[in-house]
Amino acid sequence: MDVALFLVSLAVGVLTGVVVARWLGIPAPLLLVVAGVCASFLPFVPQVHLEPEVVLLGLLPPLLYSAAITSSLVDFNAHRRVILALSVGAVLFTTAGVGVVVHALVPGISWPIAFALGAVVAPPDAVAATAIGRNIGLPRRVVTILEGESLFNDATALVALRTAIAAASLGVELWEVGLDFLVAAGGGLLIGLAAFFLVGKVRPRIADPVLDVAMSLVVPFACFLLAEEIHASGVVAVVVAGLLLGHQAPVLQTAQSRIAERINWRTIAFLLENTVFALIGLQAQWLLQDLADSDLSGARIVAVCLATLAACIVLRLVWVFLSRWMLVRPGADPATGRRQPARQTFLVGWAGMRGVVTLAAAFLIPEDAEHREVLLMASFTVVAGTLLIQGLSLPVIARRLNVPSPDPLDDALARATLLQQAARAAIDELDRMEYDDHAGVVDLVRQRLDQRNFAAWERLSTAADQESPAALYYRIRTQMIDAERRRILEIRKSGTVPSEVIVDVLAMLDVEESMLDSAEQERDESQSYAGRKWTIGEHCADLDRYAAVAEPPATYCQACLDEGTQWVSLRRCLECGNVACCDSSPRQHATAHFHDEQHPVIQSAEPDEDWRWCYVHHLTA
Repeated sequence: MDVALFLVSLAVGVLTGVVVARWLGIPAPLLLVVAGVCASFLPFVPQVHLEPEVVLLGLLPPLLYSAAITSSLVDFNAHRRVILALSVGAVLFTTAGVGVVVHALVPGISWPIAFALGAVVAPPDAVAATAIGRNIGLPRRVVTILEGESLFNDATALVALRTAIAAASLGVELWEVGLDFLVAAGGGLLIGLAAFFLVGKVRPRIADPVLDVAMSLVVPFACFLLAEEIHASGVVAVVVAGLLLGHQAPVLQTAQSRIAERINWRTIAFLLENTVFALIGLQAQWLLQDLADSDLSGARIVAVCLATLAACIVLRLVWVFLSRWMLVRPGADPATGRRQPARQTFLVGWAGMRGVVTLAAAFLIPEDAEHREVLLMASFTVVAGTLLIQGLSLPVIARRLNVPSPDPLDDALARATLLQQAARAAIDELDRMEYDDHAGVVDLVRQRLDQRNFAAWERLSTAADQESPAALYYRIRTQMIDAERRRILEIRKSGTVPSEVIVDVLAMLDVEESMLDSAEQERDESQSYAGRKWTIGEHCADLDRYAAVAEPPATYCQACLDEGTQWVSLRRCLECGNVACCDSSPRQHATAHFHDEQHPVIQSAEPDEDWRWCYVHHLTA
């Protein structure tokens, strides 16, 4: 009963901490760690010992899997050299460097145990960096690299730790270290591939979303346990299975299953991620108590802890710049044509926050190891120090370096372009189909396809004093859904309709309302950004030929005035300068002008917008 009460209290405290962090505008992990440290000294808070088995078997597999299924395999492949240089090279470099520092500062400690501590503190956390990075708006490329690195660096660190411990107790040769690493990585890869092929064969035959999600919950634990059973890397097995299953989800799963899986794993990851940071803080009190039995002086203990923290920060920065020029040699960014600036490399190096894996791995150091209590405290110092020092300073540094954050308008433009090309493929398929349409279904399908595309383009509008058709639709339809829901709930009270039917109808309304809310949120984010130079889309000869023009915004569509209709947004033809209304407007005069004159490229004629659209290739720039 006491354990259950503590778990409930912990959950309530974590949720409260997240709400307060969002209210204060600071990353939740930082607040939760500090709150955990403070709570550990309160007399009514029980002492919490974070056992390594709880983390490595209970927390790590689901956290890694939830991150892997939402990561992009395409992005991972695009940045594979950087990710491998960090997840393997940086971990081993930090392991060696910290080992040298600790061996020099701690009297009587053996080299294997010193390197064991290096392996413990080497890997940045799979959660902390990306959670903080997304919260402050780091560039998408930086977040992708940090995510990819954090998926595999734990495997390198745990293999290095296991090897160091074996060397301390048994003694191993250098060739055995390399062989152990290859067996762990190769075995984990094979287990992950086997899980992917097995689930990939079964999943298309499952139509029930509940059964599909239940199987998804088993996969990370099964992969991890099976890999560890054959002395392979459970981390690699979980990550490989998650990356491949997430990449193939649109092919293997039904739409309902994908939605259910996404929501379930987001909820699980949210609870575990934030609970982990609170648990890290709760270790502070008993770690300090254990230091009372140490043979080392207080000054020496402080020096070891601070030197280990400094070594972790400095060694990572040294490695990222060394690997940039010696191993990775980044080429030009496909989107901009320019090489990635060094300030982004610095951000990758500075965003090396450690987390729960470091603290859990520290407890794997043998009980009889020299000065074990000091090594545990050094591990805690690295975790708390990197989270607080680097985590708190990361937003300031990102602003000082003038690093651009992801722009919602870029995403809105890319989304509209992608939907337009998808709609084009759908219309081509519709033209190839054979059907006997007496009820006007085809016209309805085309109309709904156009409405979806129009709504996507309307999100690019920056006019603050004009309500777009999509915004008006959102406002009217949400009020109508509220009225529908109230009526259904009134009928439910009467008991005249089966409850299953009531639940199904309410669920239909919930799905429609959630789609409306998502679209409205994206539109609001897009309207808060303006004055961008657009670089979205594939190569297009027409877009290259017609450069953007710097002309004042247009104020009217002459064709609309002549016909007595109203425009929504205005577009300027870059061939002849004709100004006409967009496709969201009733008469679509810009598109009509293209069909009449075959002038291929238009430019937005709205204030603070300069994106261009090619009617021929359905591309933007």
